[in-house]
Amino acid sequence: MKKSVVAVTSAMLIVGGSLAGYADAGQAAEPKVLRMNMNSNPPTVDPGIAEDSTSGAVTRAIFEGLTRVGKDGKIHEAAAESYTVSADGKTYTFKIRPSKWSNGDPVTAHDFEYAWKRALNPETASSYAYQLYYLKGAEAYNQGNGKAEEVGVKAIDATTLAVELTAPAPFFTELTTFYTYYPVNKKVVEANARWALDPKTIVGNGPFQIETWKPQHQMILAKNQNYWDKGNVKLDKIHFSMIEDELVELTMFRNGDLDWAGAPLSQIPLDLELDLGSPPILNTQAIAGTYFYRFNTKQAPFHNVKIRKAFAYALDRQGLIEAMWMNVLPATGYVPSSMGLKAEGYFKDNDIETAKQLLQEGMKEAGISKLPPITISYNTSQSHKKIAEVIQYQWKNNLGVEVKLENTEWKKFLEDVHQSKYQISRFGWLADFNDPINFLEMFKDKDGGHNDTGWENPQYKELLNQSAKEQDPQKRKAILAKAEQILMDEMPIMPIYYYSQNWLQSKNVDGVVMDGLGMIDFKYADIKP
Repeated sequence: MKKSVVAVTSAMLIVGGSLAGYADAGQAAEPKVLRMNMNSNPPTVDPGIAEDSTSGAVTRAIFEGLTRVGKDGKIHEAAAESYTVSADGKTYTFKIRPSKWSNGDPVTAHDFEYAWKRALNPETASSYAYQLYYLKGAEAYNQGNGKAEEVGVKAIDATTLAVELTAPAPFFTELTTFYTYYPVNKKVVEANARWALDPKTIVGNGPFQIETWKPQHQMILAKNQNYWDKGNVKLDKIHFSMIEDELVELTMFRNGDLDWAGAPLSQIPLDLELDLGSPPILNTQAIAGTYFYRFNTKQAPFHNVKIRKAFAYALDRQGLIEAMWMNVLPATGYVPSSMGLKAEGYFKDNDIETAKQLLQEGMKEAGISKLPPITISYNTSQSHKKIAEVIQYQWKNNLGVEVKLENTEWKKFLEDVHQSKYQISRFGWLADFNDPINFLEMFKDKDGGHNDTGWENPQYKELLNQSAKEQDPQKRKAILAKAEQILMDEMPIMPIYYYSQNWLQSKNVDGVVMDGLGMIDFKYADIKP
């Protein structure tokens, strides 16, 4: 995309636009409504099992954790009014502020203890349970080798939550801004197993609550009148359309039917500048995230490491980026270069000769003279489709491999990937907190919540365990770099590019927080005249 139409923003943005108007002077102002699109229906808004960015954005709007990222990009107290940390950095004591659930029940420390242990309960099958492994006894309980009462979280009373970690984690208060650490209302959860799918039974403690939810069609959030900080919530409602076609979304924006188009809940069409001609300012922001393809290592031919590496090396990432008019950087490592493990990457991009040699050697090792049919699976999106088509073309040209493409709706796509019903599947990972471990721990266990490749390596696991105990930042960085080297040597995933987010907004939207991890927060959003 041309730099002349790009407004590059900082890692912490508060952005602005809407077409919602105001009544004449002396009359009551019209409701402040932000109109956006999410190109897929959220599978859930249950903080304990939410795992995708769409569910996460809605969950962040209707729930609140102990802490929250503020307008200044810093971590601030939220459901907790204060906290203390022990001298050894392993014990946190949070004081819960007086606040209510959207149904009027008081929010207590017991709600946090219940929610965290519920997410760790193996029966909950939370893909993000590992985010709680920083708590003493959490991993053992989640793996079926410990008890709930041994987990390091306890409500001392209604307003005091004691948390004990296995080791100091300097980023812990940042982690408590993440939705897996949000509270849930025990009474509501235990009364109805499907509570998180119906606006009538969804109870949150955040700035908004769900008023209407028509899957695949519309979601409307309304200001939560029981929210403790409602005086700082300016929006009356947020209207979400659910349109998969990015060109239709763009047209709606141009026609004034949407106030925002693109990231983080949708995407700007890749040929935007050709379509718009004289576009409004396009905002772009580099974020800590990686777009990659997974290999199913449980099935031939990708059970063979040389075949996996052949496909990864045969990709021309820079050529793909240029062909797609994307304002991103090619990824030859998994952890984003902004996190500083190995900025130059671990392999050469577009290394076709090495790829051909590895493919021959891998096929010989696998005892095959011809590759079976290869399929790339992706969820419904014009961007994912176009990327897959370029990769399909490159692999045909560079390796002589025939590749099919398979498109599936988001929820079904996730189910298939979790059940290993794929060969190669697209995925993307945006950091939940700003530390390399957040990327690397995903592949620690083959049965881990977001691994889904079937790959596991004992040395890799041990390095991650060592990193949790190492307090020297440089030594810890070196340990994590060794772990990433193993991941790239065995290539259960194929990095493609490091994310940036692009979006258009109308001129009157103000206060929407987009942080450097790609997360959006509507608490401070406003519609200006």
